[in-house]
Amino acid sequence: MRPDSCLPEKCLVISDEFAYVDRVLELYLSLPQAPARSSQSDIRLAHELFRRQVPLEIVEAALLFASVRRVFRDPSLPPLAPVRSLHYFLPVIEEVTASPLSPEYLRYLRHKLHSHDTKRTPAK
Repeated sequence: MRPDSCLPEKCLVISDEFAYVDRVLELYLSLPQAPARSSQSDIRLAHELFRRQVPLEIVEAALLFASVRRVFRDPSLPPLAPVRSLHYFLPVIEEVTASPLSPEYLRYLRHKLHSHDTKRTPAK
């Protein structure tokens, strides 16, 4: 039930914001080395990204880009600490905003992460 003060167009915006936040958190938590669940800080940041009108495609590209960098970094280097917050990706979101990735490169990044996940997950 919606409050009387909620106009239909305003409710749509709120609904879209929650769908956006849900999708950002879903993408974030699906990454290798991501925590098991989001924190209140992650949720606030996802809402802030929506308010800043950061396109979902940019957020997804940044998450993929940073994850591939982490997963496929030089194995001779010391291991990185686990990602503990969505805030970790803010500099990459800014980087991808300044220089968007091509759709072909995004497909490549998705494939790279998917192939890495299937190698780690035993066959059922």
